[in-house]
Amino acid sequence: MTDILKVLAALALGYLLGSLNTSIIVGRLYGKDITGHGSKSAGLTNTLRVLGRPAAALVLAGDVLKGVAACLIGLRLGVYVQSGGGRDCVSLLAAGAGSVIGHNWPVYFGFKGGKGMLTAAAVMFMISWPATLISLGVFVAVIAVTRYVSLGTICAALFFVAISFLPAFGNTVYFQIFAGLMAVMIIFKHRANIERLRAGTESKLKF
Repeated sequence: MTDILKVLAALALGYLLGSLNTSIIVGRLYGKDITGHGSKSAGLTNTLRVLGRPAAALVLAGDVLKGVAACLIGLRLGVYVQSGGGRDCVSLLAAGAGSVIGHNWPVYFGFKGGKGMLTAAAVMFMISWPATLISLGVFVAVIAVTRYVSLGTICAALFFVAISFLPAFGNTVYFQIFAGLMAVMIIFKHRANIERLRAGTESKLKF
């Protein structure tokens, strides 16, 4: 199998894994269609709101594990590239990106998924844990100051892109494309939150 076929296989397998939308599956186990209740979002927050903490814990574990599993498949396929003095596993990047795309637009559930933040965070951690932890610090800081989770998420995603260009991290252009894709998907999925932020109607986190 050539390297390009391995990368495409990583992307496809990551997508199929990501399409296993945990919140929809858990909702069905509880006898409810999560997309028809609460905010109608197929994600962790709405699961917590509609089904409670035990169900939300299952969703959290499932969303993280499928991102990790996809990345392990990408690593196993082992397609590496050198670019600009850096070296990255492009099959890992493809599998990780695929899992987030699958979560957001799952083939098994009419392409209607969640916002993908948990899966994206797991994938980003697997690919570059130092950059992810730094971005997590930005996420926490923004929420501490503003109490807007959505704003913290968007800022962390953009910061992840920004630091991907720092020479200290030794990233290739492929990693930078991956980081940009993650940010675009996260921002796109938070369109309604951005509108509410602009209107001053976005819900704040209560400590």
